Amino acid sequence: MVDPSSGTDGILDVLVEDGVVAEVGQRVQPRGATVVEVKGLVVCPGFVDLRARLGEPGHEDRETVRTGTRAAAAGGFTSVCVLPDTDPVNDREGVTRTILERARAEGLVRVLPLGAVTRGLEGVELSEYGDLKDAGCVGLSSADRPLASARVLRRALEYAQLFEFVLFEHCEEPSLTEQAVMNEGRVATMLGLRGAPAAAEALYAERAALLAELTGGRVHLSHLSTGEGVEVVRRAKARGVRLTADVTPHHLLLTDEVVREKEYDTATKVRPPLRSEADRQALMQALRDGTVDCIATDHAPLTVDDKRVEFDAAGFGASGLETAVAACLDGLVAGGVIGLEHLVRLFSTNPAQVLGLPGGTLAAGSPADITILDLARKRQVDPARFESRGRYTPFAGSILRGWPAMTIVGGRIVWKDART
Repeated sequence: MVDPSSGTDGILDVLVEDGVVAEVGQRVQPRGATVVEVKGLVVCPGFVDLRARLGEPGHEDRETVRTGTRAAAAGGFTSVCVLPDTDPVNDREGVTRTILERARAEGLVRVLPLGAVTRGLEGVELSEYGDLKDAGCVGLSSADRPLASARVLRRALEYAQLFEFVLFEHCEEPSLTEQAVMNEGRVATMLGLRGAPAAAEALYAERAALLAELTGGRVHLSHLSTGEGVEVVRRAKARGVRLTADVTPHHLLLTDEVVREKEYDTATKVRPPLRSEADRQALMQALRDGTVDCIATDHAPLTVDDKRVEFDAAGFGASGLETAVAACLDGLVAGGVIGLEHLVRLFSTNPAQVLGLPGGTLAAGSPADITILDLARKRQVDPARFESRGRYTPFAGSILRGWPAMTIVGGRIVWKDART
């Protein structure tokens, strides 16, 4: 068992009663218990994804709550934060309740809605945060639509504090990235594609950090991709700003070179774009030194119509729920970048703390949300076998070592690898 919340790393038994962890110890043997034997595997607190799209309502052709939560379970996640760029936008309690009703009816994992910072995600009028809180939202987000107005961002940070909400911000200065389809640099020039400069991320991140410092509000910078963005976070944390950040597996493990190597494969077109090797190394260092708090999938499933077109015209996004954990076990843990306990902290303990929700621990009394890993399992990424409706991933064809073996939510096994 590996539980960073308690510093646990050893051979132990976990007793679950009524959906809650009742006891952790050696040779726990209650009468009448059902025994699930996972010898040789690794038991962790349930993994929490801070950024994903589950399609419903409005984008069921890309994903549904049913397929998205099945993908999450297969990927080792027990909880998933859902972005508000649905149709209609999740900017009012009725939409939030609809999402949660679908999750109760068909979901396999916990669905945690993020409400829209502004009505319609238009960046003008704030949503009713109190209504969103009462309906079940756990935070606020502008999805991939950065707020053009610093005044609106300031007001949002001030208003959000009344409801203990954190703002999840996509860092991009849109005036610098208009019509950009990949990272600005040598590879974009070679391919004849318009690029987005790293400065666009740093500019928005700096503004968000300064306004969080001014207001005392909490901001979480999503899917950082550049060394410049990392430095903004590092400086802000040193000043005591209430700021956290996450990165994605694809930004940690891939660079813009893959766009050239895969000959304009639209599965490599993501937002923010895959960056340079120097940026990737900066992200790795930020993981090691604690500047970056979490790893998030940024799961953005798209259809064949969205992706099987010219690179310029293709939609931004890739499916990440089913590959994120395996890619990080292979590239980060097996690759010697960070240890297993650190990885569990990035996927479980820290995301739960960012949200201020129970979870991220297997201490007695905590929800029995459990992710079980098989570190020896080797498997090739085959999008045709995904539970998700989205079949586009830059990791397609990769052979990865280390995969989820079982996912337990509230004491119930919701997914199990056929070989476990």
